[in-house]
Amino acid sequence: MLTPGTYLQNRYEILERIGSGGMSVVYKARCHTLDRLVAIKVLKEEFAFDENFVSKFKMEAQSAARLSHPNIVSVYDVVDEDVYHYIVMELIEGITLKNYIENKGYLESKEAIGIALQVGQGIAAAHEQHIIHRDIKPQNMIISRDGKVKVADFGIARAVSSQTMNATAVGSVHYISPEQARGGYCDERSDIYSFGITMYEMVTGRVPFEGDNTVTVALAHLEEPVTPPSQYVPDMSRAMEQIILKCTQKRPDRRYACVTDVIEDLRAALMDPDADIYARKDGEEDEFGKTRPITRDELNSIQEGRKSYPEEALEEPEEEQSGHQDRNRAREPRKKEGRIHTRKKNEGDDVSTQFERIITAFGIVAAIIIVAVVLFVFSRLTGIFRQGSNKPTTETVAMTTEDSTTVVDISTEDQINMPSVLGLPQDMAREKLKESSLVMEVTGSEYSDNYTEGQVMGQDILAGTVVKKWSTVGVTISKGSDKVDLNALNLTQMTGEDARLLLEQKGLVADVREENSDTVIKGNVIRFSPQVVKVGESVSLYVSKGSQNVEGRVPNLQGQTPTSADALLAGAGLLTGNVTVEASDTVEEGLIISQSELPGTILPPGTAVDYVVSGEPAQTQAADERYYIGSIDEACSLSNYIGPASQTSSVRVLIRLNQTNDEGASVYTTLMSPRLVVGAQTVPVVFPRIKGAYGVDSGMVEVVDADNLTVIKSYPVAFFPVG
Repeated sequence: MLTPGTYLQNRYEILERIGSGGMSVVYKARCHTLDRLVAIKVLKEEFAFDENFVSKFKMEAQSAARLSHPNIVSVYDVVDEDVYHYIVMELIEGITLKNYIENKGYLESKEAIGIALQVGQGIAAAHEQHIIHRDIKPQNMIISRDGKVKVADFGIARAVSSQTMNATAVGSVHYISPEQARGGYCDERSDIYSFGITMYEMVTGRVPFEGDNTVTVALAHLEEPVTPPSQYVPDMSRAMEQIILKCTQKRPDRRYACVTDVIEDLRAALMDPDADIYARKDGEEDEFGKTRPITRDELNSIQEGRKSYPEEALEEPEEEQSGHQDRNRAREPRKKEGRIHTRKKNEGDDVSTQFERIITAFGIVAAIIIVAVVLFVFSRLTGIFRQGSNKPTTETVAMTTEDSTTVVDISTEDQINMPSVLGLPQDMAREKLKESSLVMEVTGSEYSDNYTEGQVMGQDILAGTVVKKWSTVGVTISKGSDKVDLNALNLTQMTGEDARLLLEQKGLVADVREENSDTVIKGNVIRFSPQVVKVGESVSLYVSKGSQNVEGRVPNLQGQTPTSADALLAGAGLLTGNVTVEASDTVEEGLIISQSELPGTILPPGTAVDYVVSGEPAQTQAADERYYIGSIDEACSLSNYIGPASQTSSVRVLIRLNQTNDEGASVYTTLMSPRLVVGAQTVPVVFPRIKGAYGVDSGMVEVVDADNLTVIKSYPVAFFPVG
């Protein structure tokens, strides 16, 4: 494991470990050549010495490096250095879509469509380069702090495609397509199925198929119909539901032909949530949820973790096509796949020949079986094939797990070589040991940064040790990492009491401290520290006591919701005045754009304060309307606010436009709502299009400390008339 301060290639300085998975460990690092933060994914030791795996990993990582898209995590470099094999990627400060869904419960249809559009654009860009992800799931999607969604690990999933069903299923089986679960050929439509399951989870807060183990879930993808999301969320978008159901069809040819078609329909659903996107003709059969029973051979293959399936198991039944074709088939006619069968001219001769061959084959097989039985009985009676050895005969079988491929000797007598179950989920480990005629017993559980919760992290009998059949194997189960990322909990969106209860549920101690705040209503969390803690450690939770006891002091309302603004005004002994709604291209809908009185101003108690709330952005503009546009591209240093000199690791900043109108009064327009900046030394001040006040050709863009409204840095901006 790499430690902070380690340099790779004399270029990348390891800063901290930020995560781990089944095949790699991820570190936060600084590239000193380009002076930027990056993420470095380092292959684990058990993979690093597998030449075939390393070769495939590098090849797929290099393919992913060709991708350049705003919605794909960029791959900067693929490096071999001594025993280390790693890829250098874009570092995204944010939260996974999985954690985001868990925090919110489920997403409203409008928000889900917005996220899905970004994900779909990333997938479509990869498919244009003929790169299939193969592991689309919310865990591989990151929402940055500015709201941009990026898809990670493109091309990497293919590097482990040679692993068995057991390996593929860990963490991903809830999103796996039927053809992947069956071990068959997968293409872009496999990603579309997983994309559909991801959208399903976004709008319902749950996956469509659950089970006691991965095999059960995989079988559900093959056989069980998808429950319509509206059964869990009755008021969801009808159009969104239809898109999800089409994406999750069992048969690939009934899904969308390409992701761009999904994007097109998502945009339509955004415009008209209740649209009937797939209105069917009278008498047309509804194909949603139609399944094909799985064969016994397929079931055995899945349970054994094999990927070798007969071609017949992968073939779908042919159906007569009616005159009606859905929109995807109209765009791309269905191609007939599979083997080409030829027919002899004389069908009677052909049948006769085949029958003779079958009879002959059966005769040969029967003769072989009889000879084998006779030889076996003879050898057991005489011991002629034992060659005087007392050791039991063995058969060598290759068994593949998530972490490595191990050779296991399966005894034909009363002894067996102990297999490795490290890294397997508890139920899969128990099943594997049972198949080897061994009994598993959970002897303890511990925290681990290397194994996810529920995985086996230790076994008391080493792999390869010869033991008697039905011996008891003690295993230690991982409780997951004992580190808690508090940023992912959205504590600043909660009341102090709710935040305290949540921290206690996570095994943390909440040290609640109260302080005054002009921007956070009484009882809500202002901030917290530190950002990352271990289970059992203390967290300082700063809760607002409301505005300082200065009657009539105007609070800062910009960036607040009307409900919060009214509470802040009431706490200061002031009244809510006129509330107007104004379209804004820079401030989120429902947040306050500006206020009639400057924050900090002392007014007589009972004075009314007006404010303006952002409404829906204007769709059209009158031809004779004139307005003024400016732009800025700067980077503001926070070195005096973050770092050793300030004795703090974070600061809440907002960015606003300050202009003076014809009456000499300052007019403020919020360009960036208050945002917590952690650890960074600079904050980008980049706004390519700033709409200024009418008739005003100048202004100042100000970076402001949101807690005390101190101006950190200001930049002059010129405005030009448009229209």
